[in-house]
Amino acid sequence: MLAQITDLDAFIATRRSWHTLAERVLAPARHRDSGHIGLRAAPGGFATPSFGAGRVLAVVGTELVITEGGTTTRHPITTLRSAAAAVGIEPDAETGVYTATTPSDPDTILPSDADSAVRLGDWINFGAELLGHWRRTHAHDTPTEIQLWPEHFDLALDLGTENRRANYGVSPGDGDHLLPYVYVGPWNASADPFWNAGTYARLGYQDLAATADPEAVALAFFARGFEVANPPS
Repeated sequence: MLAQITDLDAFIATRRSWHTLAERVLAPARHRDSGHIGLRAAPGGFATPSFGAGRVLAVVGTELVITEGGTTTRHPITTLRSAAAAVGIEPDAETGVYTATTPSDPDTILPSDADSAVRLGDWINFGAELLGHWRRTHAHDTPTEIQLWPEHFDLALDLGTENRRANYGVSPGDGDHLLPYVYVGPWNASADPFWNAGTYARLGYQDLAATADPEAVALAFFARGFEVANPPS
């Protein structure tokens, strides 16, 4: 079950903090070592894959967690300066892969509400399970890996055939839609009314949280999106 979000302001502030950490700290650190920016869901939050000499950076709850050489250290999330220093990068580090939209001011305060962090972590892990199920059932449709993209701060993959591919994703919310949602974004949108958010389709958190089986409802939504994106020839 998905719990209702009761303090929207705290949730949005915490989400923005996590986005900043993804875009300004975790992804640049991974990119500096490996040339890659993709992140992953992790219990209670999100993380880099292992890179370098077995280094993993994670945001879990209200902490930045660094694992390296068999040792794990935990740092309270406070400011961008503090997080960047803990990881060993500059607060305004750029990857060159995306144009960052979050603040680069090292004194940027990163609010981290404990309850909101739990909701965010639950949502990201719900998304990982959902997309994992969807990927397994569409293994013949050349699915990509599931990644949490730091610039958009959403978890997604794409699959389909030829020019009928679509992105299937799970977002914790953004400037256009403050609450989390799942979405289907076709590479070539048609005029079908299924695309209820302009060029893509969106199913909101509140609709999912009100159901007894959010995963089944979300999978049915993905399935409908696949049908519309891949009409019979």
